[in-house]
Amino acid sequence: MKKKKLSLISMSLLLAGSVLAACGNSESSSNEEGGGTEGNKEPIVLKLAENQPDDYPTTIGDKEFAKLVEEKTDGRYKVEVYSGGQLGDEKSVIEQMQLGTMDLARTNAVPLAEFSKEIGVLQMPYIFKDEDHKWNVLNGEVGEEILGTLESANIVGLTYYDSGNRSFYNSKQPVESPEDMKGLKIRVQQSALFVDLVEALGASATPMAYDEVYSALQTGVIDGAENNYPSYYSSNHYEVAKYFTLDNHSGVPEVLMASKSLWDKLSDEDKVAFKEAAIESQTAQREAWDKLTEESKKAIEEAGNEVVVIEDTTPWREAVQSVYDKHGGDYSEWIEKIENE
Repeated sequence: MKKKKLSLISMSLLLAGSVLAACGNSESSSNEEGGGTEGNKEPIVLKLAENQPDDYPTTIGDKEFAKLVEEKTDGRYKVEVYSGGQLGDEKSVIEQMQLGTMDLARTNAVPLAEFSKEIGVLQMPYIFKDEDHKWNVLNGEVGEEILGTLESANIVGLTYYDSGNRSFYNSKQPVESPEDMKGLKIRVQQSALFVDLVEALGASATPMAYDEVYSALQTGVIDGAENNYPSYYSSNHYEVAKYFTLDNHSGVPEVLMASKSLWDKLSDEDKVAFKEAAIESQTAQREAWDKLTEESKKAIEEAGNEVVVIEDTTPWREAVQSVYDKHGGDYSEWIEKIENE
């Protein structure tokens, strides 16, 4: 399946190059700006911005992408990964991408919605039925179309990385159905959508800074919060909120991307190489994420926490229909496409 997809990408890009050449544009050779010449042995060095630590799954994916780009372009391009937010936070990096002063970056899809509205559909709760559905969508035609909407912001989406799924946890009781959420005080991000999500489930939403959550759980200011497995563990929230419910209400992915300024300088052949490198690097990134998740899961189980796995999220999706009524209007076309995938 992957090989077929890659070949289609290659054919479409190379065909586009042939059309341009036929129109007399071949003389504006990208070798002058974006790939070097055979006589130029010095690689073109590109910067990739990453805000996570050096050993984090997304950084591991970035490094795999860098390695593959160098291999696929015969060393004409070299990608240097700057982890730990050295080049700025996600919003500032996106702004630099728009201006063409940043070559490549990895950010979450949430801040990208501020720059290209359509990608915001990926924030909708329970938009994915399960993990298979999620990756069929992201790695299929619909996912590629959503990446394409970033071009209006002068950004070229290359591929998606895994950021896990957010789920609820609390200090009071096991939560097995939406009805069990009623009355719980749940910390949420400063997001109208997340406030409405929690309240649609019958709980009380409490926006709060992330670094305040542990003490708030400990003192009973809040009953619970929501996040993915690794964050639940690494934040030590599992120590003061023993009940974890895997409802996977939010599966917003990460996005690996290039500035349009860089992209326009690449030859058609190099565009294929960069796109293939990005798609292939997803495997290494997702394997690293799965490993981190399993390590966190094992530690949580050893601590004696109770984990409830929600096999069918249909009742949960139905319970938050009001969120779709309020926030889904701008995404109706995309929601239908995702649900039908």
